[in-house]
Amino acid sequence: MAVAHRTVISFGLVAIPISMYTAVRDNDIHFNQLHKEDHERIRYKKTCAHCGKEIKSEDIVKGFEYDKGKYVIITEEEIEKIKTEKEKSIQILHFAQLNQISPVYYDRTYQVFPEPGGEKAFELLRSALINEQKIAIGKTVIGTSDTLMAIIPREDGMLISTMFYEDEIKELPKSYNKPQVAQQELSMAKTLINTMDTPFNPSEYSDEYQQKLKKLIEDKIAGKDIVTAQGEKPDNVINLMDALKASIEQNKKKPARGRAKQA
Repeated sequence: MAVAHRTVISFGLVAIPISMYTAVRDNDIHFNQLHKEDHERIRYKKTCAHCGKEIKSEDIVKGFEYDKGKYVIITEEEIEKIKTEKEKSIQILHFAQLNQISPVYYDRTYQVFPEPGGEKAFELLRSALINEQKIAIGKTVIGTSDTLMAIIPREDGMLISTMFYEDEIKELPKSYNKPQVAQQELSMAKTLINTMDTPFNPSEYSDEYQQKLKKLIEDKIAGKDIVTAQGEKPDNVINLMDALKASIEQNKKKPARGRAKQA
């Protein structure tokens, strides 16, 4: 597995060299765009707006437009030159509780492992965070951005999630019209939740629609006809209490392991 980023976690006078690995992978089926008439691939070419020539990647540089039609060229070497050693490392700013942060602030997640020589300090930080039930909030420069991060301890290591800044989060409606909920309805809803309460086991879940899409492709290659899927249609909910009661009875009949998967 290739290292996505090497850096150092710094807090106080402690420096922990780490490697960051991308924690997720893309398993989706991807389609190519084809010309409808002859089924040949559609290609996108990078061309110069001035001379019309096709441009190769090695002939492209970064430019900032400081006035209309006027650009200053900035190289990767110049971008790296202005970074201080402090900015190249992850500076822990403070510690917080995980549940204090809305999930909307999290962006990309990485698995984190210590580099040789950093194992003891890494384990000390992980153990202390676990024991105090805290996460660390830090910052570092990645590319051309000051990146906010959450360092999250796990039993088998640590994760780092890059975070959005507050001004990057869209302002959403703060409230909605809340109907009055009867105590009996609330009790029934809590009972339904408890009948479906099972530990989260990620191995029980899979992208079932991608599996259906893969079968569609295989059937098309084999020359089979594609049949319209038949499935149960959801019942119209007429009475909330009746729906809750029926849901509770339905879940009582299901095996315990299957409840979370079908929820």
